[in-house]
Amino acid sequence: MCLIAFAIGLRPDLPLWLASNRDEAFDRPTAPLHRWRSDGGVDIVGGRDLLDGGTWLGISPAGRVAWLTNVRQAESARGQRSRGELVTRWLTGRHDAGGFAEQVEADQYGGFNLVVGDLLAGQWHWIGNRSPDRPHDPQTPALFHRPLGPGLYGLSNASLDTPWPKIRRLRRALKAAITPAQPDPDHPVLHAALTDHLPAPDCELPQTGVPVAAERALSSPFVRMPERGYGTRSSSVLQVRRQGHTTVAELDEWQHDPVVALPLMDPTRRRQERLDLFRAA
Repeated sequence: MCLIAFAIGLRPDLPLWLASNRDEAFDRPTAPLHRWRSDGGVDIVGGRDLLDGGTWLGISPAGRVAWLTNVRQAESARGQRSRGELVTRWLTGRHDAGGFAEQVEADQYGGFNLVVGDLLAGQWHWIGNRSPDRPHDPQTPALFHRPLGPGLYGLSNASLDTPWPKIRRLRRALKAAITPAQPDPDHPVLHAALTDHLPAPDCELPQTGVPVAAERALSSPFVRMPERGYGTRSSSVLQVRRQGHTTVAELDEWQHDPVVALPLMDPTRRRQERLDLFRAA
């Protein structure tokens, strides 16, 4: 994914709320949101990359959840292993968040940001393999990670909470959505932010090493670059709620038509999955 805002532990009844856009080549084979089983037999809810088999956002019935973004660089080399496998490794593993982070082989992957969480244990970690101070500079990959406490976070193709304009827009929308005592289940505020296709002013563009025209096109929350066969493929909202002694996760995904110029949260392209979370034995 390329744009994520997420709120951890800001409300006792909403331990997690996430809104995200996945930007990808239009011709990369992808399965939309569904329930599938890993090679090790663990159930996963999320989309799936049909080229390498991993995912960019997933959750398991045991309450393990993870999401991933790439780090933008002028010359982005493909790693020996697919970044999407990091999400499935967490979802199917048994280590706690800190132990998992220490086992990530930073030099095996292209630049990435990974957030892993255990909803039932209340553990959260950010993991990356590019320096948070210089994520876009050519460098030897190294492991960086830290635990995350309650808060409102944003993530795109730099490092955690890098204040890009699109990150600030989506964070504001998520804060507005989570504030009412009874949030709107149709997520209208988040929809407006996720489909915002206005680029940032040139004076606020990031400098990641790609041409200015590309920086401009990539600066909006919703990306459309048809000349490159690239753009926002889907939008997702993940909401985890506590209802008495039950913890429920609801994941919504909207697929976007690459030939349509303007983004639409079309109800006919909406997929929904619901999970009752429980602690595995």
